Amino acid sequence: MPGPAARDAQASGSPLIDTHGRVHRDLRISLTDRCSLRCTYCMPEQGNEWLARTSILGLDEIERVARVAAASGITTFRLTGGEPLLRTDIVEVVRRLAAVSGPDGPVQIAMTTNGIRLREVLPQLIDAGLSRLNISLDTLRRDRFRDLTRRDRLDEVLDGIAAARDCGLRPLKINAVAMRGVNDDEIVDLVEFAIAHDAQMRFIEQMPLDAGHTWDRSRMVTRDEILAALSARFTLTPVPGRGGAPAEKWALEGGPHTVGVIASVTAPFCGDCDRLRLTADGQLRNCLFSTTEYDLLPILRAGEGDDAIDAMLRSCVHGKLPGHAINDPAFLQPARGMNAIGG
Repeated sequence: MPGPAARDAQASGSPLIDTHGRVHRDLRISLTDRCSLRCTYCMPEQGNEWLARTSILGLDEIERVARVAAASGITTFRLTGGEPLLRTDIVEVVRRLAAVSGPDGPVQIAMTTNGIRLREVLPQLIDAGLSRLNISLDTLRRDRFRDLTRRDRLDEVLDGIAAARDCGLRPLKINAVAMRGVNDDEIVDLVEFAIAHDAQMRFIEQMPLDAGHTWDRSRMVTRDEILAALSARFTLTPVPGRGGAPAEKWALEGGPHTVGVIASVTAPFCGDCDRLRLTADGQLRNCLFSTTEYDLLPILRAGEGDDAIDAMLRSCVHGKLPGHAINDPAFLQPARGMNAIGG
């Protein structure tokens, strides 16, 4: 029988603490597996098997899970995809979630987007309660963007970033996946672009999350290589106090601008991970690389109470492993691609 402390840790409304002592405060909510781009490291150009529309969580279902999660200490909801701006009800999703409160007060609503459609809807999103924004941009070159995303839409992305720069939401972050022979010669250019837009540039090591399972470690630009390229142009000073954030940060030339590196492969930060994920079809995941999912859809659609949602959240947290084991020879890539898991 578990002791009193263990029982209390599993009680409804108590913090979501896993067996390794990590307290979970961040829920990434994928709103769709569909995207307006076809990035080579994420999904094929054609032949994608989309989630059935009947399995996609509706607005009320998303809000219900969010309220249960917030009651147990989740303080940030990050909306992802696919591309979250493809949801026709995206503004109302933000409005509903921004009205959720937990023991420490209102939650924060963040979003990761490719920037397409952003100028069109950003004022409404801010009015609805959006508080933070990450925008993906892997290259500044039109030919590379077209080859990498299989779409000629760079102008729309850049226009979305300009709208974000002007809107006042801060911190504004721009994410790039660093790839050898693709964009590794643009590392400094991307940082200078971010500085000009009052944004923090963040470089992400390419991870084994493509739907085609074609990830090749040799094509990944490592954390050390990224820092070496940056150090040739900037003086880098480590920024302390990372906490559970995925990115290590360095001040550029003493600040105020910073650059981040998310090194999930060569410098894993699993020991401080405070994130859970909810896929667009109602699957809870305790790790980006997990091969196990916890199905909330039957609970949500069978009329079960909030206690059943809470119990599933706690089962998901309890089953979390100490790390993702990417560097273990026995590592298995998740069956789903990044677009179906959510960022």
